[in-house]
Order: sequence, then structure tokens, then C-alpha cells
Amino acid sequence: MKSPTPSSIPTLTATTLRNIIGDLELDNTLTSRDTINDKIRFILDEATDAWGIKVIRVELKNILPPREIQDAMEKQMKAERERRARILDAEGEKRSQILVAEGLKESAILKADAVKEQKIREAQGEAEAILTVQKANADALRMLNEAAPNDRVIQLKSLEAFGKAADGKATKIIIPSDFQAMAGTVTAIKEVWKDEK
Repeated sequence: MKSPTPSSIPTLTATTLRNIIGDLELDNTLTSRDTINDKIRFILDEATDAWGIKVIRVELKNILPPREIQDAMEKQMKAERERRARILDAEGEKRSQILVAEGLKESAILKADAVKEQKIREAQGEAEAILTVQKANADALRMLNEAAPNDRVIQLKSLEAFGKAADGKATKIIIPSDFQAMAGTVTAIKEVWKDEK
């Protein structure tokens, strides 16, 4: 068994350190000091066991890469920060666009609901107006029937209906065959009305 020389342990330590760091990426080298310490301790303990030396603890105090590597690392870290910032910006823009699109969608739905509600209310209003007019006409006919009108009143009502049909909106007017009789009735009614005054 060969005994160690005074430079054997430092040389073995430096070689072991170079081998371990050579297997790691640069970022891991600077952030994994405890892992490197454990690996060096294990390898040195096995190698020095034959010399009767027990390695209990290894501690790297500082890892200082050359200036060129430090510059490269700083550039790499800067590039990584910029990449993350761009990703965050892109995600923020995407989220903003999603929110705008959702807002437009909700606005369109609300507008469509408002138009629908307006049309329903207008239709209900028109239906109520038609129903009211029809009810009034029915009430007028009922009252007219209850009053038991004579032929002259019926002829007068016919003449009023004829007047409405001939108010200028009709393109064709059909004159009933008993129009002369209706005209005579109107003249008679006018004379009766003048006499009553």
C-alpha cells in the first residue's frame, strides 16, 4: 500500500472536483453546492480509505468561474429574464383579448335579449290594442242589437260604412244595388233631423 504524499489529497480533491463539475451544466454548478460537496466527500472517502483516512465533511466555500464564463452566464440570465417577461406579456395580452371578446359576447347577448323583449312587448301591446278594438266593436254591435234598430238605422250604418270605404284609400268601390234607396233614407233622416231642431 502506497502512502500519500503531502500533495496527494489536494491533487485528488482538485481532480475529483473537475470531474464532478465537468458532468454538470454551468447553472447547476453554481446552484448545487451541497450536491457537489456530497459527491466529493463520497469519492474522497473511498479513495483515502486505503490510506487510513476517513473524510467526514467537504465544503466548497465559493465557486468563481472565469470572467468570460461569468459574462456568458450574466447574458444567459438576462436572456432568460427577457424571455420570461415576453411570455408574461404575451399571456397578459392573451388574457386581455379573451376578456374583451367575452365582454363583446355578453354585450351582444344582452342586446339581443333586449331586442327580443322589446319585440315581445310590442307584439303584446298590439294584440291588446286589437283585442280592445274588437271588444269595442262587439260591444257596439251588441248594444245596437239590443236597441232593436229599424231599417232606417241599419241603412244609415250601411251608408257610414260605405263612406269609410270611399275615403280615398280604396282603389275599387263597389256600389250596392239599393244605393238609391239608401240615398233617399239619408235625405229623409236629414229632414227629420232639421224638423226636430
